[in-house]
Amino acid sequence: MQKLKHLFWRLGFGPRTKSWDKWVSLPETSWWPKMKDDAATKPEYFDLADSAVKGLLMGIGELGKMERRELDQADKKRLREQSRDNLRSLNLLWLEEMTNTKAQLREKMALFWHGHFASRNINILYQQQLLHIIRENALGNFGDLLRAVSKSAAMIAFLNNQQNKKQHPNENFAREVMELFTMGRGHYTETDIKEAARAFTGWSFRLNGDFVFRPNDHDKDIKTLLGKSGKFDGDDVLDILLENRETAQFITRKMYRFLVNDTLVPEERISWLANRFYESGYQIMRLLDDIVRSDWFYAPENTGNRIKSPVEYWVGIRRVLPLELEDPEVQLKLQRVLDQILFYPPNVAGWPGGKAWIDSSSLMLRMRIPQLIVDRGDLDVQTKDDDDQQMGAKSMNQARMLAADIDWQPVLKQFSTVRSSDLITSMAQYLWQTDTRPPAAVLEKYTDHSSQERLIKTAMIRLMATPEYQLC
Repeated sequence: MQKLKHLFWRLGFGPRTKSWDKWVSLPETSWWPKMKDDAATKPEYFDLADSAVKGLLMGIGELGKMERRELDQADKKRLREQSRDNLRSLNLLWLEEMTNTKAQLREKMALFWHGHFASRNINILYQQQLLHIIRENALGNFGDLLRAVSKSAAMIAFLNNQQNKKQHPNENFAREVMELFTMGRGHYTETDIKEAARAFTGWSFRLNGDFVFRPNDHDKDIKTLLGKSGKFDGDDVLDILLENRETAQFITRKMYRFLVNDTLVPEERISWLANRFYESGYQIMRLLDDIVRSDWFYAPENTGNRIKSPVEYWVGIRRVLPLELEDPEVQLKLQRVLDQILFYPPNVAGWPGGKAWIDSSSLMLRMRIPQLIVDRGDLDVQTKDDDDQQMGAKSMNQARMLAADIDWQPVLKQFSTVRSSDLITSMAQYLWQTDTRPPAAVLEKYTDHSSQERLIKTAMIRLMATPEYQLC
């Protein structure tokens, strides 16, 4: 059971109580193949941009006119206000997908790439296009994913490459592609960045989000970067970066820290994985197979040692404890106070993760959340004003009730045959990924023993309101 939970937490969002018994009944050798099969379906395109946004960005006539059209100030204001509303909906829809989908592997890896290719863009059309690119390619080929993201309107706009023209090169995009998306720091020079920026001149997008190459803005002269020379364009630069083995090393190391261990990272292991990843032509599933099928993936030093990100933590609660929120938008405030809002990374480097998720105040809040759900309590936490992160909702900093109708039946069914004397230990083994034994005396005091049902319910909440539950 511990190995299955580990697989679910690292390659998904934790076990789902409703389907747990079915998974436990399967042979261990079928768990990973089934997880891959469940993620093989193509993702649905989340289309939350309403008619007003599409009218501004898509219904403006023939493409020739669309390429150079500028929105006026009134249009920009309407677009910004409507996009914020739609982005809230997109955020909540993706949370629902993470919670309920069988394709746990796809959505977990999409969350990883969402942080890797971080883009903070207040345009619903561009953000939903980028999200679909990430979800569609999350388990495919990294080169295809890199190229599609690099040509997305969300990323080009976020990194100002539409301003990158031969007369005045803009280095933002070229720098981040090297530093954050492929090779990492220390493997290129400032000259390489300048030359790559020249190659990316002319890469832009139309108002409807389509990629467009503007030859009149492109520098057609010879460039020299990473030891190669030629009349390179942006696609050539991406090819050169993918040919460099440092890219495989960088991606492998980052994925290892996300899936296995973010503090203990053996370099010889990274080199072995990266070489196989590179030789496969950057097939993401090949790298995942090598990780999951290894002996060290389930080793004690790699289990129960990762701090759950706020999204992992919250989605994991919803999978363990099925619930229907009275106010789904309370999840937006929850993300904000726990410092991880989907589509609003702190910067182009994404969320730092690890111990950065936890401080004394955020830990105390996390430990209160399970009881707040049961008590239908107010999530009354003040945060710094940030109009973008509030997504235009001025009420985001007001107290919101974390009230939900909980479906206890799957939980009660799962533990109905466990003796009362063994119940707390059994539930801790299901909820916790650490070897820590539950503090029996404390839990005995703060759980309701009036009936088996009350004991299960109160023990579940108490065990979730612990430091141990923050780890996976």
